[in-house]
This record gives sequence, C-alpha cells and structure tokens, in this order.
Amino acid sequence: MSHNDAVPVPNVIKHEIHPYRSSALRQAEVMQLLVQHGRVLVAELAVKFSVSEMTIRRDLIEMEQKNNLQRIHGGAVLAEPGNTVIIDNIEPGFEARLLHNHAAKLSIAAAAAELVKGARTLALDVGSTTFLAAQHLSQYAHLTIFTNSIRVAHDFTSAKATLYIAGGRMRQDEMSTGGSAAIRQFSSLWFDVAFVGVSGLTPEGIYDYSFEDAELKRLYLSRSSQKIVLCDSSKFQRMSLVHLATLEQIDILITEKSPPQALSAILEAANIKVIIAPVYSV
Repeated sequence: MSHNDAVPVPNVIKHEIHPYRSSALRQAEVMQLLVQHGRVLVAELAVKFSVSEMTIRRDLIEMEQKNNLQRIHGGAVLAEPGNTVIIDNIEPGFEARLLHNHAAKLSIAAAAAELVKGARTLALDVGSTTFLAAQHLSQYAHLTIFTNSIRVAHDFTSAKATLYIAGGRMRQDEMSTGGSAAIRQFSSLWFDVAFVGVSGLTPEGIYDYSFEDAELKRLYLSRSSQKIVLCDSSKFQRMSLVHLATLEQIDILITEKSPPQALSAILEAANIKVIIAPVYSV
C-alpha cells in the first residue's frame, strides 16, 4: 500500500464530562443550596445542572425518602424536626373542639370578621372557629350569610345580618345540614367570601373529618371570590379522612401562630396570604 493509499484516521470527538451528570453530586449541591436558602425550585435547578426537570424531580423524591428535604409545589424545602404529618382517625365532639385552643380560635374569629367588613355575601362553613366568627359577623347589617350550621342559625335571634340556611339531612352532633338538597340550594350562588373550617393542614392541602360536610365545603371554595381558611396552629401537619382542597385553591389562611418554616415556605409558594391573629388572654 502506497503512502497515498493510507486509510485516513477519523477525527476523535472528545466528550466533555459534565460535572453534574452524577445524581450524587447534584444532590450534594442541592443540600448546600437548601442550607443556604431554605428552598430550591425545580426549574432553577434544571438550568443550573443542565438536566431535565424530570431528573431534578427524581432527585428530590430520592432525597425526600432519605428525610433530607420536603417537597413542595415546584421545588423543595429543608426538612425540619416536627414536620411529620399526624393522621387523626376520630372526630372529637363539637364541644371538645370548641374548648381546645379556645383563646386562639377566639382571636382567629375576630380577625376573620374584621377582614370581611366590606363583603356583601359570605358562605360560612360549619366548625368551632367558624361558629365563633359568626358571633361577630351577625352584627354586620349589610352582610348576607349563607351557612349549613344550625348552631349559627340558633344564635341569630338578635342578629342584624341576613341569614340563609341550607336544607337537608342533619348531622346531630355537628348540627350541620348537608346532602344533595343542600348542594342544589347553594350551587347557583356566588359568594364574595367563604370562611372554611378544617381539621388539618399539610403541604398536600386541607382536610376535614366528615365526608358528609365535605361537598358543601368544596362548593363554598369553588363558588367564592375570596377563599379563607380558619385554622389554629394545633392543626398544622395533621390530616384526617377527607382531603378537601390543595393549597393552591386557598387565598388566605388566618391562624394565631406562624407555621413551621418548611410549611411557611410551602404556603408562600402557593401564594397564600397568612394572617397571624394576636391572642389575648380570656
């Protein structure tokens, strides 16, 4: 073979090894960012590491399984002690709930009433904190209240506000009405504000004990311009039988104590305004 007949040597393409191709390296960097900032976002991590958002989500799932972080909508926050979600299987009676954390509930109720002085129509859910809020709301002569709480209706004897109560089957201990008749009665209405009580609040959303009351709670949330949850701090990181809604379906949370840092970050990411009602001795 002559020199001119020599087989050409192909160009060797050199592949640059990306520093974040390893999931271990990415996850180590994510932990550093969490320690520095307390929160990371999937979209920003994907750009930083030059990988897909799906890859980042897989990393975060794996890190959450190791209890290194807690995933939130669109990202993750640093895991904290006390972030474990508690499951409540038994619904306490109304009187027991009313007495539990009573001072906090009084403060939340008062703050809620102040918040809606300009509203014309209000959907009022059943529950101990919403019951206390009704005692303030009943004195607003301009306000029309729609509720399924017979307790609230019973206390409206000296009220200035106008009250409509949904018909239907009554839950005796809760003294609430519900079922298809109640849903039909309120389903054509639109409310300025809805006050909804819950049994628990976690990163996954809000919860309630009773599936009988759940449909009206969801109706209140879906048919109101401003969706407000009344929830004292003892209900943070607790869940029960019925998942009512995601956090993205809520506008305002009224409570008496700042949520834990991780939960606060999740609420902020969901664009929820958190109002802390000052608690006074009673």
